[in-house]
Amino acid sequence: MKDKLARLFTIRTKFEVFLVIYALALGAVERGRVYLEIYPNFGGKLLFVACTLVVFVAGGKLIDAVDADRERERDG
Repeated sequence: MKDKLARLFTIRTKFEVFLVIYALALGAVERGRVYLEIYPNFGGKLLFVACTLVVFVAGGKLIDAVDADRERERDG
């Protein structure tokens, strides 16, 4: 039962990765918008950019992980 539940939260394909990246981006932009309201000057802009850049870093790591898993399955 634990394995079936864990399988639900496993990202296997690039399409699933892109869906996760999209969800992360939506959340990051919303959080950045809130930061712009709270800190209207340079600080808010800096936090907005930081929120959105994290999505690029996480997205790259997710895509690399799916590619590595696919190569491992193919080789082994």
